[in-house]
Amino acid sequence: MLRITLTVLSVILPLLVATNPAMACRWGRETTLREQYRNADSSVIVRCVSEKPADEKTGFGGSTEWKVVRVVHDSPKESVAMKPGDTLMLDRFYRGQPGKEFLLLGRSKNEGFDFTLGGVPLVYSETLLSYIIQSPPSDAIASVQLGYFVKHLESSDANVAKDAHREFGKIPNADRLAFQNQLPLDQIRKWLANPQTAPSHLGLYGLLIGQFGTEADTKLLRDRSLEPVKEFRIGADGLYAGFLMLAGESGLADLEKTKLETPGVPFFDTFEMLLALRYVWNHGGERISQDRLRQSMRMMLDRPALADLAINDLGRWHDWSVSDRLMELYGSAGYDIPSTKRAIVRFYLTAEATKPKDPKEPLPAHVVSAQKHLKTLREKDAETVQAAEEFFYLNF
Repeated sequence: MLRITLTVLSVILPLLVATNPAMACRWGRETTLREQYRNADSSVIVRCVSEKPADEKTGFGGSTEWKVVRVVHDSPKESVAMKPGDTLMLDRFYRGQPGKEFLLLGRSKNEGFDFTLGGVPLVYSETLLSYIIQSPPSDAIASVQLGYFVKHLESSDANVAKDAHREFGKIPNADRLAFQNQLPLDQIRKWLANPQTAPSHLGLYGLLIGQFGTEADTKLLRDRSLEPVKEFRIGADGLYAGFLMLAGESGLADLEKTKLETPGVPFFDTFEMLLALRYVWNHGGERISQDRLRQSMRMMLDRPALADLAINDLGRWHDWSVSDRLMELYGSAGYDIPSTKRAIVRFYLTAEATKPKDPKEPLPAHVVSAQKHLKTLREKDAETVQAAEEFFYLNF
């Protein structure tokens, strides 16, 4: 019996990332099945035989026993090569899996195989294996890759559909623009309008229609964007961004009223809107003016849970109009948390860094304001200022 250590990959919440949403943000950094398969020394189809739960007190000691059903491709190291009938023991408990078949991907090591490559076993299907094996190489031209993955966006195999979305998101926006005439926009419209479409797919479809659709699509995007949301739907930022790309400032006013001014809107939904604002700032051209986007981002300051993110964006967007307001918020109820206070300090440091290089030139009003507030904060909360400065200058 070969014992294998299995570690589950951590899922990093978008809240920890200050990059663009939708295509580039969520999917761009994840390792796809194509990459996992081609990086694997071995891939095997296994059947779960038995499970051992972890210790109730410590949480350790759980395991799952598997039997190799088929070797898809094997390790070049004969000493650890596997064959049908071999038994594998993974140091993790999977509840209710006996009899089910899975695909395991792993690398050979001195002591055997380490099946950590895929993070968790994938429920096996011929559709899944065919999709992975037939995927075009990563250096194939963008039109070939887009043409392949677009056909699998609504695959009956959930793992295939999820991965096709991930692959689609890795392809640069410029290449998608070149491919737009080959996109099945009518089919994408149907997927977007279908209430049975997985919520996590709406972001990609909304963004594609927003980028490549027509004014006639505005109602569809508005209806899907403004509908009440009770559960977290990852990728909704793409839907909102697509709506803004088509509807412009009138669409932004609709989203503000629905997501920011309406009481009881869940945190995650307003966060998705914040990401949409970032996307339009970076990729929306002149559809919505920068001043109008700044105005919308300032509204996020009224939500303490989003304040640190909004402050960081306002600093990057050089919206110095909030300088005095941030000083009022510093340490107040709801804003007296380290991340928000550090964000305020970084805002002032960013403003100060825009001062003229020539010392003879007069300082702009926003630099004077920032220096004044920094002086106050150094006297009031030197520890926080020092921590923010260290991080700021490390990344400046």
